[in-house]
Amino acid sequence: MPDKLLPVEAALARVLAAPRGPLRREVVPLSQAYGRTLAADLAARRTQPPKAVSAMDGYALRAEDARAPGARLTIIGESAAGRGLVGRIGAGEAVRIFTGAPVPEGADSIVIQEDTEIDGTSVAIKVPAKPQAYIRPAGLDFREGEVLLRAGTRLGAAEIALAAATNHAELELAAKPRVAILATGDELVMPGSELGPDQIVASNPFAIAALVEQASGAPIDLGIATDDFPALERGIEQAGREKADVLVTLGGASVGEHDLVQSALTRRGMQLGFWRIAMRPGKPLIHGSMGAMSILGLPGNPVSSIVCAILFLVPLIRHLQGDPDAGAAQDEPAILGADLSANDGRKDYLRGRLTRDADGRPVATPAARQDSSMLRVLADSNCLIIREPHAPSARAGEGCRVLRMT
Repeated sequence: MPDKLLPVEAALARVLAAPRGPLRREVVPLSQAYGRTLAADLAARRTQPPKAVSAMDGYALRAEDARAPGARLTIIGESAAGRGLVGRIGAGEAVRIFTGAPVPEGADSIVIQEDTEIDGTSVAIKVPAKPQAYIRPAGLDFREGEVLLRAGTRLGAAEIALAAATNHAELELAAKPRVAILATGDELVMPGSELGPDQIVASNPFAIAALVEQASGAPIDLGIATDDFPALERGIEQAGREKADVLVTLGGASVGEHDLVQSALTRRGMQLGFWRIAMRPGKPLIHGSMGAMSILGLPGNPVSSIVCAILFLVPLIRHLQGDPDAGAAQDEPAILGADLSANDGRKDYLRGRLTRDADGRPVATPAARQDSSMLRVLADSNCLIIREPHAPSARAGEGCRVLRMT
């Protein structure tokens, strides 16, 4: 293939175009479904509310008995949530009612308690009663059999609440994609180890595993492979034995003398899709496939690795769960908090802080240092400021696009 930098959008399209096998499904308790993706449409198992209920505290009555202010009605009982009145309201009668309580038979109006006056066993209605006032009819929210959430829906707090209200204790969800993570490099040791003079602590595997879990994937730690073909190929083979849906390699994605990852993957049968993207940080990124397993070879610099995982790995994991919006743009508008120079031919993702100005507008201020090895800068940032290829210089106060990281 031509030695050409691929635009970010084209690269993401290729990642998400990789063939996906039949969607694996599993039944999961509702309490464990947050952040997961529905594998089947969810239909209501009940009607909500099941019968007409009051929207306010007050008195249930017949509207025709209180068409004018001053009507006095006899109180014959009360209706509370979970404990409705047994019986029927007749002419000249009223029932004390509370929010969420069933509307008694015969009643067609609720007068709120602020508009009434009690005198022993009777109530004076100080305003004209209106038919159906403050009554929530049966099925106002949903009806039994109605499809409320479609397959591919990612479940947030509101969707979980809706599923619970429809009487689903378990949900049929897309199984978590299995993501094998293989760090590479002679210089890497695990946190807590004794470091030699030329060694560094491996941080990328933990960040990538966290992003995988955040996207409802299942991370598989393959450890650290040294920079030699036998070690790399053992790691690649282990990913196959683990039945990984995605193999993520960390480091060695370039073509230097010690960057052996692409060659090792090719030797084990990888079909290369692309390996260089017109972006900063993260130009060297390997994408390919090995049978049904997708391959993403992320750069070794920590910031590059994390940014590339946000842009490509997270959407891929969601795609593998059947999320139709996996590739949708997540950026939003903001205002620059500092001047920026003109950009070159690569799309820039600048680490920055998103705050609010006195008018409540979002303001994105880039960090002074943008070195892709600096995790401290990344940890101090809460957004990526996006600069398009060949963007002209920009001044503080001008519009920009940002991608939130929190």
